Amino acid sequence: MNSIVSQPDFNDPVQAMPPFGDGPPLSHFEFWPAWKFYAPVWCWIGCQMIRYRSLRAPLAANPGFPAGGLVGERKSELFAKLRGPERKLLPDYIVIRRLDRDMDTQWPAIMTMIETAGLDYPLVAKPDIGCRGAGVRPVRSAEELRRYIEAFPKGEKLIVQHMVDEAGEAGVFYVREPGAKMGEILSLTLKYFPEVTGDGHSTLRQLIMADPRAGAIQHLYTSRFGDELDRVIPMGETKRLIFSGSHSKGAIFRNGNIYITEAMRARFDAIADAIDGFHFGRFDVRFADFKAFQRGEDFAIIEFNGAGAEMTHIWDSRMSLFDAWATLFRQYSLLFKLGAANRRRGVRPESWRNFFRLWQREKSLVKRYPHTG
Repeated sequence: MNSIVSQPDFNDPVQAMPPFGDGPPLSHFEFWPAWKFYAPVWCWIGCQMIRYRSLRAPLAANPGFPAGGLVGERKSELFAKLRGPERKLLPDYIVIRRLDRDMDTQWPAIMTMIETAGLDYPLVAKPDIGCRGAGVRPVRSAEELRRYIEAFPKGEKLIVQHMVDEAGEAGVFYVREPGAKMGEILSLTLKYFPEVTGDGHSTLRQLIMADPRAGAIQHLYTSRFGDELDRVIPMGETKRLIFSGSHSKGAIFRNGNIYITEAMRARFDAIADAIDGFHFGRFDVRFADFKAFQRGEDFAIIEFNGAGAEMTHIWDSRMSLFDAWATLFRQYSLLFKLGAANRRRGVRPESWRNFFRLWQREKSLVKRYPHTG
């Protein structure tokens, strides 16, 4: 199993990530259908609705976010809420609306926007509305970016962002009760990107199928490579299988809770202070040196979200099913608790009508986005 991710050089003082560690290739529930895995969680949510006498409490958990960030929020609107010195943690980006016209007409204006913003390739293109890594792709040239935008739904917005091409990535799940000065990091998910190494005679497809984990979920990887699947990978050449740090797209997650530090918590307190109306959510971060990140230093926030976030360390293959459910029970108990507290402070949650409009829009758009990288 360890061959599917890069292992650190322990003689190097800079380590992007902790050791991957041992464990089964997959947990038995890791890729269950959503209805099967989340059924007990939905029952728990129903119990919380009864307990707090509120169906919409989660929509008030983050007063600064549409529907609390549960669904349908725009990344660009959330990015705009991060202000002050902490804003420098966000990589530079621009927002583009794919116009309902010929691409030749819009392209010169897009090139001007990129030049004015000082963006250089490689870049990351991603939908403004979306979840679970849908439509996120690296773009390494103007030609690749143009093809991405041409495939994007007309009339919709996308983000083009500086690529933070560092080896370390993590998800930081943070909560803070309304009125409290300090919050808590409840989950730290370490994200590893699967790769295969050529032996000089096996094709890319064969290398994927030979790995216990990648072979079991090969459909997540093979659709990205087309004709390259049948190319023999030269001896020693490494091929990364995905770009997106999304579990549903094939990234490998590990529980990093033992690595949480007081310095990290203090830094994310400061970040939360800089986001209007934020109490509950997850930050996806990248870094070159994990120890520096533990000190609250030298990292970038590539994305963050609100009430729709999940404690993703549950997808560590070493996690038991009942521990995963218990983690989500705690997560949703906190979500209702924070939402109810904000309602007592006068926050009015999103109407059901607006909530379902946001949900339906996101669900529809995700199906139309370009393929995830």
